Amino acid sequence: MTSAHQPLPPEEIVTLDDPETGLRGVIVLDSTRLGAAAGGCRLWRYPSQEDATADALRLARGMTYKNALAGLPFGGGKAVIREPAGPFDRVALFAAFGRAVERLGGRYVTAEDAGTSVADMTEVARHTRHVAGIAAQPGRPGGDPSPWTALGVFRAMEVAVARRLGTTLAGLTVGVQGLGHVGFALCEHLHQAGAKLVVAEPRSHVAARAAAQFGAQVMTSSALAEARMDVFAPCALGGVLDFGVVRNLRATVVCGAANNQLFGELQGRHLADRGILYAPDYLVNAGGIINVAAEYLGWDEGEVRQRVDQIGARLGEILDLADQRGLTPDEAADLVAQSRIRGDRADALAA
Repeated sequence: MTSAHQPLPPEEIVTLDDPETGLRGVIVLDSTRLGAAAGGCRLWRYPSQEDATADALRLARGMTYKNALAGLPFGGGKAVIREPAGPFDRVALFAAFGRAVERLGGRYVTAEDAGTSVADMTEVARHTRHVAGIAAQPGRPGGDPSPWTALGVFRAMEVAVARRLGTTLAGLTVGVQGLGHVGFALCEHLHQAGAKLVVAEPRSHVAARAAAQFGAQVMTSSALAEARMDVFAPCALGGVLDFGVVRNLRATVVCGAANNQLFGELQGRHLADRGILYAPDYLVNAGGIINVAAEYLGWDEGEVRQRVDQIGARLGEILDLADQRGLTPDEAADLVAQSRIRGDRADALAA
């Protein structure tokens, strides 16, 4: 995210430390100006508490912008839990996390993220009602939000490709980096649309499944980042678009599900200078939080689908604004998000 306006500091940082269960980590409430701070809970092997906090701060700020740009009545937050090095009681760990969420009194709403599941959120829900991502009821939102994230990225990719290449995805080569729940679901959409797939995934059995199911070519992540392709879709962890990757990237469009794809503020400008269209990550990957919001607020599934389908049109509006004002797409997205967070009567899209 760039700094079109100086953003406010995070409102609260809550340290998680429960020796009995091994729960260690942090909850960051970045902003509650638009509503409760909403964002998932990540379970990951962080080397230190400082690393966990730094990741949570970045992710929470991304959620503030994501929720604002998606028009949701939520602020932004994030929880990260440091995965214990040895054996641990997962049920007890998430019970302790649920109690920590409850102590915040509704100021933070949690859900799944990398490393956590519907089962984990079900345990959290035994201790707080400020959680989504639990098993869906028939005709209602809920459960794993990753299919909705994948659908939103796919809709945005359709728009980005039409905008930059004047074509559909049929016959184009798309490189998907990371075949987790979202990345694999995105491959399903792309395969159905007639795209040719090149994938990178460290789990060999998942990569083999993509090769068999989609006819995908399998590469290492480093080889994929330099391969000739039309679209590069980062769907793993953040920071992938560093100086080296941007310098050697041979794609024309970058549109993926990973959070915080830009290693730093300069990478968005460097992509634009190379003629590569970057679809801002927190705009295109909002499908999951839309589903989470719908579950928490009691919307129906039709509302979710309508809002996720609109992600492509929202990207088009951001690209129009970027062209009009001489901004990069990430600068334009930041400008609109910050405007909405500040409560400007006319946000940047309408000004």
